[in-house]
Amino acid sequence: MREEALAAPPCVARLLEQDAGVYAALALHLRQRPADALLTLARGSSDHAAQHLAYLVMARLGRLVTSLPMSLFTLYGARLATPALQGFAFSQSGQSPDLVEPLQALRAVGAGTVAVVNDTSSPLAQAAQFVLPLHAGPERSVAATKSYIAQLVAGARLVAAWQQDAVLAAAVAALPEALSQAALLDWAEAVPRLQAVQQLFVIGRGPGLAVAQEAALKFKETCGVQAEAYSGAEVQHGPMALVGPGWPVLVLAPRGPAQAGLLALAEQLHARGAAVMLALPDVQRAAVPKGLLTLPLATAGHEDLDAITTVQSFYLMVEALSRARGRDPDAPPYLAKVTRTH
Repeated sequence: MREEALAAPPCVARLLEQDAGVYAALALHLRQRPADALLTLARGSSDHAAQHLAYLVMARLGRLVTSLPMSLFTLYGARLATPALQGFAFSQSGQSPDLVEPLQALRAVGAGTVAVVNDTSSPLAQAAQFVLPLHAGPERSVAATKSYIAQLVAGARLVAAWQQDAVLAAAVAALPEALSQAALLDWAEAVPRLQAVQQLFVIGRGPGLAVAQEAALKFKETCGVQAEAYSGAEVQHGPMALVGPGWPVLVLAPRGPAQAGLLALAEQLHARGAAVMLALPDVQRAAVPKGLLTLPLATAGHEDLDAITTVQSFYLMVEALSRARGRDPDAPPYLAKVTRTH
């Protein structure tokens, strides 16, 4: 897992060097079909990457994006497929029937279909009109790292082309270097804080919520921690009743409109005695109240991409935490690399 997480920057560089024509053609296709309803289809880490794409599309392009419950097709026989749909399927293996069958159904009636996938010979890739290859190479660890980061980058690259935003495109092009810097940051202080915990909140907001969800999943599968992800707003409803002295909370606060609220929340929880770990850009750490554990974040060329550099740093910490807890992060119990659900 560690080797593959560290391989993310060169993987992203490969992704960005290839398929320019595919991204341009897909972006044109999307601009020509502005009335389409947009759907994402994904599970697990891939679903978190799909949510990151959805947030960028809704925030930057003003298009509503819905996450499709695939069982509507595979179990309940719903007849949702119409030509006025555009489906984006995210997967590393491209093997799961509950992704392949809905995408096939969408394409059969003339809907637009896109597969963001690592295995371009997979059934999912074959079912799609457009394929965005991840170029991540084989991934041996069950816990996805470099392929998830590649999915985030592919989504951001598509949004930049779709929106014809040269500033965002330049920031995407600079991501390999930003990820390399993120991989050098030291989150080791979080490991002893988390070594014995049994439950944990991971908090983010905006584009960073997709990374908070991914972090919570990795805590579960590699460390055996019951971690739950919440937005900085949602946690202040029912979940806040659980947060008392010593309750562990990881707050991911990259740049952007949500950051101020996340910083205020972290300080509030710290004042209540929660064991808060606050990840924020290195230049802002000095202003944090004394005694609140901070973790450094690298910044990307655009604040909308900071979530991508955040997860690069997180992966290395959670891999070390898994080993510190006596677990094997490469082979979580009861899990397999390819999950074939229906």
